[in-house]
Amino acid sequence: MSGMTPDLYGALVVFTFVSSITPGPNNTMLMASGANFGLKASVPHMVGVSIGFGSLLLLVGLVLGGLFTAYPALHMALAWVGIAYLLYLAVRIALTDHLSARKDSAKPLRFEQAAAFQAVNPKAWVMGLGAMTAYAPTHGYFVNVVIVAVTFMVVGAPCIFTWTVAGVGMRRFLDRPGVFRAFNIGMALVLALSLVPTIIELVTGKLK
Repeated sequence: MSGMTPDLYGALVVFTFVSSITPGPNNTMLMASGANFGLKASVPHMVGVSIGFGSLLLLVGLVLGGLFTAYPALHMALAWVGIAYLLYLAVRIALTDHLSARKDSAKPLRFEQAAAFQAVNPKAWVMGLGAMTAYAPTHGYFVNVVIVAVTFMVVGAPCIFTWTVAGVGMRRFLDRPGVFRAFNIGMALVLALSLVPTIIELVTGKLK
């Protein structure tokens, strides 16, 4: 495996699964999308997350990791931009108060929107930098970067699908405007709270 031993790859798979299945901005938004728009309409969102994050990992591994190491302020600036954008998305989710809203101004994220969103997703950057640092040996580095990116796409796909399906499963319980509004406000709060660790690390200077 060009420097990546079976034991190291096994650890990568475990890291990938745990980081992909746990709550975060992508999973929270996919769950809300499944509940708001259904599974079929959320497919471009799911594919965009997978392809976008895989592409981000390649960029981190091949280009941006060294740039962020040399200029930490760039990473911090991007993290703050991502936090602001995620808070904006949380407000949009909270303001959707009934299922029929998807026929009006509210729409599921398109493929290109979901893919581009990874660039301002703080958790995606933290996961990407951590994965490349810990699981991409310098021997055969280019091949190892590709292995890490592909592994995240393959292992992460069923994880994001699970979150979307969970949202779809809630649709029948959310047919009343009051209940649905409460659900979306809850999802918005979860999305905002998922940013707290990143904000704390930024404020204390631990996010490098």
